[in-house]
Amino acid sequence: MTAAAGSMTAQVVSVVAQRVDDDSVRVGMKKIDRRLEDAYIVSGLGKRTLYVNEEVTTHIIMPEPIRLVDISTQKIAGNQCADNIVRIKPVNKMFEHELAGTVTVIGERNMVQYDIVYTRQPNLAYSVYKVSNAELDRYSNPSVTMTEGEMARFAYAIYNSPRRFYGIRQSKYGMTIRVNNIYTLNDYFFIDYSIENRSKIKYDIDEVRVKLTDKKQSKATNSQTVELSPVWSLNGARSFQKAYRNVIVIDKLTFPNEKVLSLEISERQISGRVITVNIDYSDILNADSFDESLIHRRW
Repeated sequence: MTAAAGSMTAQVVSVVAQRVDDDSVRVGMKKIDRRLEDAYIVSGLGKRTLYVNEEVTTHIIMPEPIRLVDISTQKIAGNQCADNIVRIKPVNKMFEHELAGTVTVIGERNMVQYDIVYTRQPNLAYSVYKVSNAELDRYSNPSVTMTEGEMARFAYAIYNSPRRFYGIRQSKYGMTIRVNNIYTLNDYFFIDYSIENRSKIKYDIDEVRVKLTDKKQSKATNSQTVELSPVWSLNGARSFQKAYRNVIVIDKLTFPNEKVLSLEISERQISGRVITVNIDYSDILNADSFDESLIHRRW
């Protein structure tokens, strides 16, 4: 093997190349021009491989939200264009089968790595590449106790389960908001609620807010309200005519009896309707621990 072939990086597992002259190498029976010392002509990559072309934008779609993207060389331009999508493209033309670099994509609990190889034929380059679960390498991320995919799976099961709470409700403006279920799992509370609209006016949701507020507010004292940000929400619909149901996920918390957990939904209009339902701490204490059998149960 020549010195040129010996300069291949450790990322290339299998290389079949033979030096022909100063400006070319032979891969198998094919002679390929080579004028750049750092051009890697490769055959039979041992890693997962994605083929790219400067006329095609390649989109890598992960099955979970992306936390970090690393592109190893400046030969590849790219960025994260959505929560779970990375787009990449070679900066310039390269040699056929040239190794442009390596792209590493790290998700909530999984990661994947690809060797990016150039092809001169745009029709052979990937425009969309969906990462399968079989390709993912799992790693331990202590900051993530539950992925969004897991939240979605549990929330769907709760959404399709029967109502267990009947005393948590509030009616106003011809509308009734009810809390159907409260479940606890790991470090989170899953709150299942629904809204019934008996008026003839469609309700456009502006904002869903969760607050920790005083149960009794006195004019003589300043009330203290703590805003809580939902970690995840199942239903992305922003309007409804008659009925609406959703499951939101919040961080697990405890609070004194003089406080209530308030769920507030406001309408997207200047004089919009605002409906609120309060959850006492005693109701939080009665939250059911999530049973995995809910996922497989048929109601």
